[in-house]
Amino acid sequence: MHDIRFIRENPAAFDAGLMRRGLAPMADALLNFDIARRGLQTRIENLRANKKQVSAFFGQLAGQGQGHTEEAGRFRDESIQIAQELGVAEAQFETAGDLDDSLAAIPNIPLADVPDGADESGNVEVKRWGTPRAFDFTPQEHADFAPALGLDFETAAKMSGARFAFLRGGMARLERALGAFMLDMQTDANGAGYSECATPLLVRDEAAFGTTQLPKFRDDLFQTTDGRWLISTAEMSLTNAVREQILPESALPIRMTALTPCFRSEAGSAGRDTRGYIRQHQFWKVELVSIVTPEQSKAELERKTRAAESVLEALDLPYRRMLLCAGDMGFAARKTFDLEVWLPGQDTYREISSCSDCGDFQARRMNARYRPEGSKGTTFVHTLNGSGLAVGRALVAVLENYQQANGSVIIPDVLRPYMGGMTKLTP
Repeated sequence: MHDIRFIRENPAAFDAGLMRRGLAPMADALLNFDIARRGLQTRIENLRANKKQVSAFFGQLAGQGQGHTEEAGRFRDESIQIAQELGVAEAQFETAGDLDDSLAAIPNIPLADVPDGADESGNVEVKRWGTPRAFDFTPQEHADFAPALGLDFETAAKMSGARFAFLRGGMARLERALGAFMLDMQTDANGAGYSECATPLLVRDEAAFGTTQLPKFRDDLFQTTDGRWLISTAEMSLTNAVREQILPESALPIRMTALTPCFRSEAGSAGRDTRGYIRQHQFWKVELVSIVTPEQSKAELERKTRAAESVLEALDLPYRRMLLCAGDMGFAARKTFDLEVWLPGQDTYREISSCSDCGDFQARRMNARYRPEGSKGTTFVHTLNGSGLAVGRALVAVLENYQQANGSVIIPDVLRPYMGGMTKLTP
């Protein structure tokens, strides 16, 4: 969420950032709204004070047996008039809306080094790693050969509908192996230093608001009958671990990771990736979350992205890193790197991880702060999140990159310790 004080002091910079997002300038409207709302609030406070004072004068006269005098009548009439004016002012204040609601609906401002652009065509390739394998046969998409290996869409559709899968045998074990391998890479002695967490899969409104899933992305979430939300990413529960806290600077950075199922309605993806395992309502993902000081956030984004890249490199999966343009970034991000893995069956790169620096945007919504060393005041923390990786998409990448002409799939060497001696999936 944005700070109205920053907008007050930097209206031109704020509007310039919004225009890079493809939005119209809003600083003047927000500042005028703020002035009018604060004016109403001051008027209400003054009217309440006046009413209290007039009522006290009337009460004093009544207590002296002079409640029916002309002077008491003037105080009574004045009290009635103030009450009427107060009612009007309170109604105006109530219908004016909340400044925080207006600020919460505006996306984060891009950093200066984020490229301009309206959509994914404006994204910039930063690097490539690995060479796509040269096949001596025409590689297939996973949706065409993986059902014979245990990726069962038909059974899942009968019980749950489209965009669900039922994994069997070695296929289920391979997905489990990928998740465990990713967690081990990020948490063991030689890993990236993330602390493994097991988090709730259901959160309340304030948690979903804190990480910006609410209110803008309400339609992308699943809600339970008691009003809680199924997490669309472990970012929702990991990041909220510091909500409404004041941390000592010595506690930062905090790095957390979790392997959880994630649930998304995919409301805005009608017609996209309807075949296969790329876009599901339910999927597993390893999430990486960092809570840092403002001075640490730039380096932390690079560190986090490298942690995700290391998984792809260990699996020997070719990928490229993309710097997203201002118009293609997520709502809460001020800078984002996407990792796209090579899928030979589709003959293209597809997103498998998104690593974002959110600055203090989420921290303001969560009221998450820290106290700098030697300071009496507090400062909002910076939050970062990233996929390390989306397990289902990693499964797709392994299937397509390690497929064989006879329909089998070779298990990558690094996953074999997790596979109980299995070296390949066979139809």
